[in-house]
Amino acid sequence: MQLYATTQDMINRFGEDELQLLTDRDGSLGAIADLVLDQAIADASAEIDGYLGGRYQLPLPTVPAVLTRICCDIARYLLHDEQAPEQLQKRYAEVVAFLRSLGKGEISLGLPDTGSAGPSNNLAQIESAGSVFGRKQSKGFI
Repeated sequence: MQLYATTQDMINRFGEDELQLLTDRDGSLGAIADLVLDQAIADASAEIDGYLGGRYQLPLPTVPAVLTRICCDIARYLLHDEQAPEQLQKRYAEVVAFLRSLGKGEISLGLPDTGSAGPSNNLAQIESAGSVFGRKQSKGFI
């Protein structure tokens, strides 16, 4: 999975103090809890992939700046959990609307558009050892 933001991107946008408050939930660490922040970034990136996967072949060859910003906004929203302020809820709703528009093709990232999901190696295969019952094997019974 491709990550669309880094810890440093989050620090640059929201500051170390806010990220420490959001990740070091019991205050025992006294610093940003990297595991918590990394999980929020991974969850945000997976959410972005869910919207882009039907239109762009993933992973993207380059990460547009708009996706870095969106990933940071989603990760921040996820870190607030159920106590996200109204402003963050509104921002998250706007980001989701933007991603839906991307997925539908209403707007573009400026990257090659595959028009459908990339090729998959996860194909079903059916094999048969032949029929057990049939007219030729029944000798007049069927």
